Amino acid sequence: MQAEILSVGTELLLGQTVNTDTAIVAEALSELGIDVLHTAVVRDNAKRLEDAVRSALEHADLLITTGGLGPTGDDLTKETVAAAAGKKLVLDEGSCERLCSYFAGGEMTENQIKQAMLPEGCTVLQNDNGTAPGCAFETAEGKTVIMLPGPPSELLPMLRERAVPYLARFSKSVIASHSVHVYGRGEAAVALLVDDLTQNANPTAAPYAKEGEMFVRVTAKAATKAEADALCAPVVEEIRRRVGNFVYSVDIDTLEETVVRELIRQGKTLATAESCTGGLLAKRLTDVPGSSAAFEMGCVTYANRVKEMLLGVPHETLGTYGAVSEQIACAMAEGVLRKSGADLGIGITGIAGPAGGTAEKPVGTVYIALSDGNRTWVAKKSPFGRTKSREWHRHTASSKALDMVRRYLAGLPVDEI
Repeated sequence: MQAEILSVGTELLLGQTVNTDTAIVAEALSELGIDVLHTAVVRDNAKRLEDAVRSALEHADLLITTGGLGPTGDDLTKETVAAAAGKKLVLDEGSCERLCSYFAGGEMTENQIKQAMLPEGCTVLQNDNGTAPGCAFETAEGKTVIMLPGPPSELLPMLRERAVPYLARFSKSVIASHSVHVYGRGEAAVALLVDDLTQNANPTAAPYAKEGEMFVRVTAKAATKAEADALCAPVVEEIRRRVGNFVYSVDIDTLEETVVRELIRQGKTLATAESCTGGLLAKRLTDVPGSSAAFEMGCVTYANRVKEMLLGVPHETLGTYGAVSEQIACAMAEGVLRKSGADLGIGITGIAGPAGGTAEKPVGTVYIALSDGNRTWVAKKSPFGRTKSREWHRHTASSKALDMVRRYLAGLPVDEI
């Protein structure tokens, strides 16, 4: 089966809203073994939308639309798609009842009922997270059409719980993907290590760059998910063997989730003292659900006097070496460890830019220290290549800190100067 995804909404073309719907739907279709031929974005214009729908139904077996199912005048998807597919809209009593229940005790305006008007004979995809139901139907020519709401908070659960089971009956194969996440080696270097593996047809292996890290995605197609997973497994293991301890996870998408999981597993806690990263490391850690079991405290100590007051950083050390130095990073890590009573302490100090750099310490110079109370390790990040943004320096410094914690927990060498 070959599919086309059509996202509807003028706000998508104006750049006011980022179109994440296409990626969400495409990933779900790939897991079903359904190939996506084409994706498009169309503004809220009936004629242009009708042209796009007719074109899609000529070339694809499956059309999935996202957006335009709401109650307002510019929500044109159902009317337009139904007309192009030769279907009339009728009131769905079940959807109408759910709308009335949703607005019970509140104001239900007359135009809300528009959302319960659905193509005759369609399968209703109930919306448990909003008001607009989705729907699925077959055209007279045997094409399949699925309409989904635009907001990702509504689209994602409806797709997983309603649309995917509907589509599963059409799928003759299943695709499984596994991602090998790498920190400390770039995309080009890893690509050379796994070059022969990328030549395979099934499973495939492809390297991708991320912000300051990379991953290799291994994908296989088979009759069942278990068979597809079995095809992927030896390739994943071979990548891990070749890349070594720079691999931080398989199928865990972030360093912070990897670190929090391992901290919890080992029953250890972490505290952070940050200067140039401004609390970004603490934010990334606390973005992970359950991190309260592993994260004790975070300090943002920009001013030197606050480093002294909160962390006990020696005044003399600041005067001798300066705030951006190996010695201060170590003192920050050791200080927050003492203050928090955690098992591990991190200290980060550096120059994120765009100003503040010197010939000796250019913008992008960052020191990251890790202390366990017995020993303190410190790493230095130096700028290289093209000029990077303030956000890039902050993000990659926090990633380096996370990787140092990961390595410590795994019993691997922690970077030292």
